[in-house]
Amino acid sequence: MIVDSHQHFWNFNWLPYSWPTKNEASIFRTIEAPELESLLKEAGIDKTVIVQADDSYADTVYMLETAKRFDWVAGVVGWVPLDQPDEAKAKLAEYSKNPLFKGVRPLIHTYDDPDWIVQDQVIEGLKILASFDLTFDLVAIFPNHLKHATTIAEKVPNLKMVIDHLAKPPIKDKAIEPWAEQIRKAASYPNVYAKISGLNTAADPETWSGSDFKPYIDEAIRCFGAERLMFGSDWPVANLAGDYLKVWTETNKALDGKTQEQVKAILGETAIKFYNL
Repeated sequence: MIVDSHQHFWNFNWLPYSWPTKNEASIFRTIEAPELESLLKEAGIDKTVIVQADDSYADTVYMLETAKRFDWVAGVVGWVPLDQPDEAKAKLAEYSKNPLFKGVRPLIHTYDDPDWIVQDQVIEGLKILASFDLTFDLVAIFPNHLKHATTIAEKVPNLKMVIDHLAKPPIKDKAIEPWAEQIRKAASYPNVYAKISGLNTAADPETWSGSDFKPYIDEAIRCFGAERLMFGSDWPVANLAGDYLKVWTETNKALDGKTQEQVKAILGETAIKFYNL
């Protein structure tokens, strides 16, 4: 089974998202499941995971309603207020009754405090999340957040955590270090996974190809092994620098030379295992 482990939808009639804005004109509109469905069929992708686009209960409800209507949606990563552990616990008790609810992500890369995720009350919220056997998506943008993956892994060792977008490595600058050092440290914890996603929007938007992010994928495979890496399109954000099929095609080109077992893991098996799809 081929799985896209990271895609989004938004409906501006449902709630006022803080992003995208008019500055992202091509995606500043309602974008929903029927628009993606034909692209999935063309790429040969069987299932997807919808990831939250807003820190709100309304967005989580919207995603769960969408997942109920489209059988190719295998899971939803929603939101609860991790910095309010009691409220988070109550909402997780509610959401976890829905088998499509797989985990939580806060949009920490938009917060003024880059260290928000390692506050004591947030760590307590993450411990509660782990107690429900739910997952955590760390939207870590290098260099501000990736370093915190090790802190979280140490303080909440039973939390299944995935680093979104390989933490947006400095692809445009063609630099590997010190990003690779921080990735290696994060990967040393067996409960930490990563997504090969969102790399096209970290590269030159006009000229990128799979060869631009192949060195970063290769490094991630060396660090995590394919069994802790998963493909994600980051659609429709991907449309800011290409489109769904280009991301799919160029990611596969970047995986040329890997074993069949490695490719199968990255394109589906890891996501199935991590999110319990």
